[in-house]
Amino acid sequence: YYRGLGLKVYVGYFFNHDSPLRTERHMSRKIAEAAKRIASGSDEKLTIGDIRVLKEWTFAGDIVEAVLMLVNQDEVSEAIIGSGKGYTIEDWLLQCFSLVGRNWKEHVVKGEGFVSAYRQLISDPSLILSLGWTPETTFEDLARMMMKD
Repeated sequence: YYRGLGLKVYVGYFFNHDSPLRTERHMSRKIAEAAKRIASGSDEKLTIGDIRVLKEWTFAGDIVEAVLMLVNQDEVSEAIIGSGKGYTIEDWLLQCFSLVGRNWKEHVVKGEGFVSAYRQLISDPSLILSLGWTPETTFEDLARMMMKD
């Protein structure tokens, strides 16, 4: 509709993106914060559902760069924006807990009542990648960023 009015309009379909600004309602932050508390002496147990769910863990700052690339060109008006790289929740647990020298298996309890709506949620970012964008923050870098105080 808006394009028909002559407006320059873009659509971006965002896949999961994380940053230290997330709250503990989000799995990435929930795990990072619990790992930090446990490393500081907390004896808490972290309750999580299916840790085999495969999803993207892309830095939000990289996603913003993709959006800027999209709106600053004229070839493509609609694109999926994500890294296309999948990691499990178990991978995230391992990464965060290893940064504080702990074994996540000693601190995580399976939450039987939680079932994810999906087993795998990975994007196909081929179009946005074709414009020259690539995420710069690795999975490991994102974990280190989330684990900083």
